[in-house]
Amino acid sequence: MEKTRKLEKKDGFMKGVLALMVSQVLIKLLGLISKIFLTNKEGFGDVGNGIYGSGYQIYAMLLTISSIGVPNAISKLISEKVAVDDYKGAHRIFKIALITFGLIGLTGTLVLFFGAGAIANSIEVPEAMLSLQVLSPSITFVTIASVLRGYFNGLDKVSVTAKSQSLEQVFKTLITILAVEFVGMATNLNTTYMAAGANLATTLSVLLSFLYIVMYYKTFRKIVVPKIKATTNYQYERVKKIVRNILIVSIPITLSAIMSTLSKIVDIVTVVKGLKTFLPDTLAKAQYGILSGKVDTLATLPLSFNIAFATALVPSVSGLMAKREVRNSK
Repeated sequence: MEKTRKLEKKDGFMKGVLALMVSQVLIKLLGLISKIFLTNKEGFGDVGNGIYGSGYQIYAMLLTISSIGVPNAISKLISEKVAVDDYKGAHRIFKIALITFGLIGLTGTLVLFFGAGAIANSIEVPEAMLSLQVLSPSITFVTIASVLRGYFNGLDKVSVTAKSQSLEQVFKTLITILAVEFVGMATNLNTTYMAAGANLATTLSVLLSFLYIVMYYKTFRKIVVPKIKATTNYQYERVKKIVRNILIVSIPITLSAIMSTLSKIVDIVTVVKGLKTFLPDTLAKAQYGILSGKVDTLATLPLSFNIAFATALVPSVSGLMAKREVRNSK
């Protein structure tokens, strides 16, 4: 009974913001620890960071397209339905989003895996091919997890998102250290394979975080199913309309995020290629490694607080607006 009450309890706006802020700070601190380890690891260093960062930024671009705007879009639509007690309509939105974006994520995985060689050569870092391939499965996992996070955010359970993201970073930091150490010993400190091992840690941590949120959803279903069955004011919406509504909200968010990610892709091409004109290949990649592995890690910390407020604010405002529309129509 106590567990049931805990599952039913909503987070509230400030609790959600605080949970996400703590999560984002933890993520950045653990990410910094991971970067310090990689930078000082024999055989990895700035060159390894250059290869690692090149692969990761391409992955981040595809991830941005497939999942960045999804949680906020879904949380907005879910919160609007829940605000008027239409749990059946909310669950329908969730299921349609899960199928739609699951297929988009799978497409991103296949594109990255089979196009890894061509992409790595186009950015003039051919060593990044293996890193891209080991990162490819995580696009599917992250995209589906993004739908689940949007669903819980819409139900005012933002702490679930915070916990899953924190767990992901904890796993990533630990697995990165273990994977790089193991690969380093197995390959006699081969930088390319060690960079791939560091990116493999990302995929494994994403998988573990994905399994956590799926298990939470299975437990949470016991609370939601009775509410779905008890819904009396269900409003049917066509699949096409639901997908369009998700895209209307998610596309502007995605486009703004793409601009940020795209600038880093431009950095990969221009910085490495430009430095190669007067520096040896290895040193040029090392200089890019300093940019991606040290500067970017610190520069993105303040943005994490904005993310926390935006994530918690969207479902709260959307729910209140939906309730006001119902009152005005009466």
